[in-house]
Amino acid sequence: MTRRGNRWGLVAAVAALPTLLLIWLGVAVVRFMTSDYPLGGAPEQVSCDEALAFGGAALPDGAYDTDCTVQTWLDTDYRVSFRMPRAGVADWLSRTYPGQQSRTEFCAEGADLCLRLDSDAHPPPAGAGANAVTVDVTYESAGTAQVRFSAFTV
Repeated sequence: MTRRGNRWGLVAAVAALPTLLLIWLGVAVVRFMTSDYPLGGAPEQVSCDEALAFGGAALPDGAYDTDCTVQTWLDTDYRVSFRMPRAGVADWLSRTYPGQQSRTEFCAEGADLCLRLDSDAHPPPAGAGANAVTVDVTYESAGTAQVRFSAFTV
């Protein structure tokens, strides 16, 4: 009787394996179809010092309403959004990235001023972890500017 009971237990275990694999596959498909980040790499909050340093920058004096995130999977992408006094934007950009020219054309939609560091001619500063840096500035009022900063690897 023991030998026969062991045989049925083995048959039941082997028969259950495809069912368990099918259930696992169904859960994986549902997760993949319902998640914004099915393979991982969802944005996470980080310190603004860390995020800006990755692109060779620091938070300017007078900055407020900060939001800083990092998203990593194959590449690393730090994103920073903050507001600052409009009068200080040009000075902050020229101190942060000396010799680089900000411009008013070819910016992201809605941006009034931008800076792109993403080529051999205009690379991010030495020591920055990023391969590229983008800065988009939108003038919200006569005294306020919103800055969107992104530093990432490619």
